[in-house]
Amino acid sequence: MALKSTIYKAQLNIADMDRDYYADHVLTLACHPSETEERLMVRVLAFAMYADEQLQFTRGLSSEDEPDLWRKDLTGAVEHWIELGMPDETRIRKGCHRAQQVTIFTYGDYAPPVWWEKLRGSVQRFDNLNVLHIDGATSAALAATAARGMELQVSIQDGTIWFSAGDSPIEV
Repeated sequence: MALKSTIYKAQLNIADMDRDYYADHVLTLACHPSETEERLMVRVLAFAMYADEQLQFTRGLSSEDEPDLWRKDLTGAVEHWIELGMPDETRIRKGCHRAQQVTIFTYGDYAPPVWWEKLRGSVQRFDNLNVLHIDGATSAALAATAARGMELQVSIQDGTIWFSAGDSPIEV
């Protein structure tokens, strides 16, 4: 028997002073059985950083043709392709050819630097690629905020992100 996804609901309040974006989002997130809460919360962080009315979660781990999040224009063309983890070169190339902007979020301490050194030379040619890394302590702190029902506040100013689920904010 196949395991079912766990559903998480989040009320996300975003105050992004860098982009002048202020909004509340109600998110329903399916956490695939093979997905960790750490990865789930990095997805929420990625959403908060690039929040937009057109940004949406995709089938993610259930689909090889879609990233974890994307923003499409009204014609269906992909404007922003957002991946989590350490995709291979083929997947990065696919995203860079399909979207105007590609962002990859890596997290953890040991594997991402090795992954990046291996791929850097072959993907540097993509001007629309941006790779962001979240250290292991920060991603673990984000994971600790995960709950089936969450009220989250995210403030972004001068490139610093304050992610809060209650009393203790996390600086990203």
